[in-house]
Amino acid sequence: MGITLGIVGCGEVGGIFGRGLLHEAGIEAVWVWDLKFADPDSGAAARTAAEADGLRVASGMQALCAAADLLISAVTASSTFAVAEEAARHARAGTRFLDLNSASPGTKQRAGAMLEAAGVGYVEAGVMTSVPPYGIRVPMLLGGAQAEALAATLRAWGMDARAVSEQLGVASAIKMSRSIMIKGLEALVIESYAAARRYGVEAHVLPTLSETFPQIDWERQGAYFFSRVVQHGKRRAEEMREAAQTVRETGFEPFMAAAIAAKQDWVAQQARTGLFDGLDAKSPWQHYADRLIGRGQGGEK
Repeated sequence: MGITLGIVGCGEVGGIFGRGLLHEAGIEAVWVWDLKFADPDSGAAARTAAEADGLRVASGMQALCAAADLLISAVTASSTFAVAEEAARHARAGTRFLDLNSASPGTKQRAGAMLEAAGVGYVEAGVMTSVPPYGIRVPMLLGGAQAEALAATLRAWGMDARAVSEQLGVASAIKMSRSIMIKGLEALVIESYAAARRYGVEAHVLPTLSETFPQIDWERQGAYFFSRVVQHGKRRAEEMREAAQTVRETGFEPFMAAAIAAKQDWVAQQARTGLFDGLDAKSPWQHYADRLIGRGQGGEK
């Protein structure tokens, strides 16, 4: 008999995993649940879209947990513990729980302790790069007592999963430490490029970056960073708040991580006002910067 998957969160990552794993050998069915399914305005459309992908939409978290042999949590960082808490109330003993969320080691350890007390096998995952280019083959580091066994199962499904520790928190520490650097680069590029554009000196600044780091295409990388933060800034800000908590758990003050979270959140706020409407992943970074400059000069309200 095959394994029934239950995916909590049917956003970009949850949808990719659900669709990608649906037809893998050994998977009997993929059930999904997302709070947006209960939205009175958009819930019906969201459910229809999930079902069109072949996914089975559960009536709620309790129903999802009742059906699933393996639960995959793919929600925003701020919802990590709340989802684990609800799963601990409803999941059957013997169920496994794979936590993909970008949360601090302490958050993962608390979630794991709660689920393990309920008889659920908890495995943390550090997803090590952006999911869309890789799909289900995105590199993941797993941690926890069942990490090695689950990694073997995931690899049989075509996934790139590797156990790094039986101790919870190690995989998340790797992920969060990396996130400070990657999300920090995004924030720095947006601030640096927009300032250079405002002063009209970008033609001087970018070549010096290329001279110092010739392996990076700074023009293309800038466009990618702008588009990703505009699209996912809210989620990135939540992740960076967890990264700040990761630093805080070491006893250090997270000056940089906190600032990165604030920058990501600020860009997301601008996006919610419609400032970047009409721009997409193919738009040059200069178009994004010009919108910010216009807002800063009292334009585009």
